[in-house]
Amino acid sequence: MRKLRVEAEGMTRAGPGIVWSLVADANTYPGWGPWDDGGYRPASSGPSRQGSIQWFRYGRRTTSIEEILEIDEHRRIAYRVVSGLPVKSYRADVTLTPTPTGGTSIHWAATWDKTFLGMLVERRLRLIYPRIVAALVAAADQQVAQRAQP
Repeated sequence: MRKLRVEAEGMTRAGPGIVWSLVADANTYPGWGPWDDGGYRPASSGPSRQGSIQWFRYGRRTTSIEEILEIDEHRRIAYRVVSGLPVKSYRADVTLTPTPTGGTSIHWAATWDKTFLGMLVERRLRLIYPRIVAALVAAADQQVAQRAQP
């Protein structure tokens, strides 16, 4: 089956450790991203581990349930959507690459089966993914600025 793909990229002054602390803990997502709430099932403190089940609520109607598939600490986290989005075979990878200046390049990409509902989701995620990465960059940059203050 053909796949649909959405991706977004960003660059932050923060090192991979700072970015990782944000992206690898579902409990922090509502603090920096467009989510209204989020966490783990069962409830736990982060960070995410392979097999962790995390959830995120957007507005009143949409709660996405995700399973962490792979973790390469400070470099990459991969997950799949278990429920909440009308898509099949949704897999996303968040990849962090150190830059020569000490910052981090962020690449967030997802693929899923091309179905009618999947195409509707694609239209929405093409708008949301850049917002998510921009919010992650802003949160990481803010942590760098706070650490630089005396």
